[in-house]
Amino acid sequence: MSTERMAHPAVLVPGARDALTALTRAVEATGVDGTLLALSQLRASQINGCGPCVADGARQAGRHGATADQVHAVAAWRETPWFSDAERAALALTEAVTRLADRSDPVPDRVWDVAAKHFDQAELAALLLNIAVTNLFNRINAPTRQQAGS
Repeated sequence: MSTERMAHPAVLVPGARDALTALTRAVEATGVDGTLLALSQLRASQINGCGPCVADGARQAGRHGATADQVHAVAAWRETPWFSDAERAALALTEAVTRLADRSDPVPDRVWDVAAKHFDQAELAALLLNIAVTNLFNRINAPTRQQAGS
């Protein structure tokens, strides 16, 4: 097991934790389903290999009503029956936004258009901010070796 390289940067930079907390609360206040946001967080964190965020995403998903099948199978959401069409659209968008450098068209129209069929612009904005905040935390936690459960 690795040890943390430093305290969490959001704690070390004055005002950073409060700003990130405010952004997270703003996303939550939009009314977008908490299960969907947590599954998105969990999937992005799995892709990025962020232990603390995977653990938190799994806890949040369960707290918001995701089934154990959904939590355990989110990495294989395409091959399982436990996700709604809206959840599938959100997970596809999450994967595309998280893997921006993997293709010349980072978020293909087919991914965006399916998401736009399930979510209005305000909901898409909330989902995109959720994905961005998750990726921000992943990119802080991984290099500083933040530990799940600490």
